[in-house]
Amino acid sequence: MPSAASISKTDFGVHKGSEVSLYRLSNASGLEVDITDFGGAVVAIRTPDRDGRSGDVILGFDDLSGYEDDLFYLGAITGRHANRISGGRFELDGEVFRVTVNNGPNHLHGGKTGFNKKVWAAEYGVVDGDPQLRLQYVSVDGEEGFPGNLKACVIYNLTSENELRIDYEATTDRKTVCNLSDHIYWNLSGSAEDNVLEHELMLFSDKFTPLNDTAVPTGEIRKVEGSAFDFRKPKKIGAGIESEDEQIVLAEGYDHNFIVRGEVGCLRPAARAHDPESGRVLEVFTTDPGVQFYTGNFLDESVIGKCGKPYGRRRGFCLESQYFPDSVNRPEFLAAILRPGEKYKKTTVYRFSAK
Repeated sequence: MPSAASISKTDFGVHKGSEVSLYRLSNASGLEVDITDFGGAVVAIRTPDRDGRSGDVILGFDDLSGYEDDLFYLGAITGRHANRISGGRFELDGEVFRVTVNNGPNHLHGGKTGFNKKVWAAEYGVVDGDPQLRLQYVSVDGEEGFPGNLKACVIYNLTSENELRIDYEATTDRKTVCNLSDHIYWNLSGSAEDNVLEHELMLFSDKFTPLNDTAVPTGEIRKVEGSAFDFRKPKKIGAGIESEDEQIVLAEGYDHNFIVRGEVGCLRPAARAHDPESGRVLEVFTTDPGVQFYTGNFLDESVIGKCGKPYGRRRGFCLESQYFPDSVNRPEFLAAILRPGEKYKKTTVYRFSAK
């Protein structure tokens, strides 16, 4: 166990002529987080169980080639627009923009070559006692169809309170959309050989946004009460995942945006997950209006993860903080629009413990 907070850098390979590095952030409590500057992917999070045994609680790959070939955004930054934009089009001030369509008829997570496939410029060190990694990327005007030169910055801090804090910032020189997130797949057992259906989940949400048959919100805001979507009290993820609820059937499980209680822009609880077997607890806090709960419905054993082991269906779950999917096309939703002179800012915090 390290005696003090630290951060180190090692080689992780070369992507199209650019060197890629892996950064290890450690705190005095034995929490370790590995992050690569390729796509800002969180590669590993090692945290103790109730008996003090450390285990890696996220899905990922052993080397750069896994992330280069990855189609499931394991651990990565998603942007310029996380989640879906219906029909790959939106309108700003009367001008229609067409962005890459890469998920059926829709745009998903930034397009064919989104932020998850870029090498970010990195700075690292110990700041105010906490190891910090700062990643920056400039998305040029027209990239994947988006307007404006967008300067994005994502800052990872590992705190002495066993928190991974992720701060996002962005500016633009032209009105655009901006909705950044991370796409970590969690499995608190410490072994991705197990599915996550026995994990207990609580969502700080009273409402969710139902989907149409292309996985885009219909615009309806529906109460969770009395449905398979009611996680207001802790319950097993698997309890409703085979429900005949038409929304569960449509998504083949959970892949829905939940509306987080409280004031947008204020850091507040979004979710709490617990693995009864290991005792590990994950708490999620966000400043965003929503969180996408996804149960790895489309992972299959063709995805070969760490130590050469396949990642099958529902071996991990995601809690992606976000503006609502397709908000730019839905006047009912708060839109993820960024204008010149404004600064996009959001924070996500993951807190780890065991009981």
